[in-house]
Amino acid sequence: MSDVKKLFVKTYGCQMNVYDSERMVEAMGVNGYVETDTPDDADLILLNTCHIREKAAEKVYSELGRYRKLKAKNPDLKIGVAGCVAQAEGEEIIRRQPLVDLVVGSQAYHRLPEMAEKAGNGVQVVDTEFPEEDKFDHLPRGPKARRAPCAFLTVQEGCDKFCAFCVVPYTRGAEVSRPAERLLAEARDLVERGVAEINLLGQNVNAYQAGDWTLARLIRELAKIDGLERIRFTTSHPNDMSDDLIAAHGEVEKLMPYLHLPVQSGSDKVLKAMNRRHTVDEYLATIERIKAARPDIMLSGDFIVGFPGEDEADFQATMDLCEQVRYGQAYSFKYSPRPGTPAADRAHVDEDVKGERLARLQTLLTQHQVDFQNSMIGRVIPVLLEKKGREDGQMIGKSPYLHAVHMLADQSLVGTVVNAKIVATERNSLSGVVV
Repeated sequence: MSDVKKLFVKTYGCQMNVYDSERMVEAMGVNGYVETDTPDDADLILLNTCHIREKAAEKVYSELGRYRKLKAKNPDLKIGVAGCVAQAEGEEIIRRQPLVDLVVGSQAYHRLPEMAEKAGNGVQVVDTEFPEEDKFDHLPRGPKARRAPCAFLTVQEGCDKFCAFCVVPYTRGAEVSRPAERLLAEARDLVERGVAEINLLGQNVNAYQAGDWTLARLIRELAKIDGLERIRFTTSHPNDMSDDLIAAHGEVEKLMPYLHLPVQSGSDKVLKAMNRRHTVDEYLATIERIKAARPDIMLSGDFIVGFPGEDEADFQATMDLCEQVRYGQAYSFKYSPRPGTPAADRAHVDEDVKGERLARLQTLLTQHQVDFQNSMIGRVIPVLLEKKGREDGQMIGKSPYLHAVHMLADQSLVGTVVNAKIVATERNSLSGVVV
């Protein structure tokens, strides 16, 4: 094994990028790299990027500019860009920022150790191909370190939906599902290393289909693993909420009562323009079926405000939908055009109008979140203890509904589930006492 080198990874964007970064760190560990929490003493800086939001690439170039002094101070420092901006921009990144030594796309990072060896001393390496081989099969495995109680597990990548606002089909490719046997093996490995909760990830996770394995079947099999206490999955498309997956919410005790099911708009006109391929009534009917299977489920959603063509009536329809569903948590954004997507060249809604609508929507969504959290006061719920808090004796755990829960508890209980009575709420968390 070569001398120890230091790797600094900065992760942007979604949970799948968090998972990818973990696997990159593990892969580079085989080449003698250990992770550091600062770029100042790193031998390799890696930016794992996201391309969903407007000006994402510009943020990456700005971040790269901050490393110019580090590169001047240490000419042997290697700098890499990975993920979706790398996939979208490719060699343009090196043209605009020559200090970059390597660019690796979202489907090729299993080649990162080899690329890092080649790069440097004036050699720049770019790989943004969509390889035929499964990157997960070819990732080098580092030492099996103890893990935190909660972990991500990517089961599906890519998307075939081609929503008019979204770059995912172009940066992540077509939908691909990983073989169930490999996922079960990885899950067992995670549990052996201390993981008690696994969150199954995919750009369109409920489209998972590997042979005759559906996401519901995978969840049922995962639930049989001793030591695995909780299962979650995200992000889902309403059109892929199948009967067997809905039934699993009512029948699999380890599957948490939390579902992130983005709708994006409450207007059928806007949904059609977005190419969402479902109506508001179809979405609401799906929610009714889910609540029938699991009455205590908490719903989360995504909303885009000011999509091209949205008028005040369309926006009011979104507000009406939120009033009807009453999401316990939601994410909302102003529409931002992504180059290369069908909506990018359409006439845009005025920015001031978008901002005013977003403020109104977020006020409503925040009130619904507060109402849900207030409804938790007095309830006794199972909480997975994850880590020590800032204060002596304080622990931070996770509710079944994904809330952070603060409480006093024995430090030795990290990784276990305890019953806690909720006594108060904060803006984005709950306070409890062990019972």
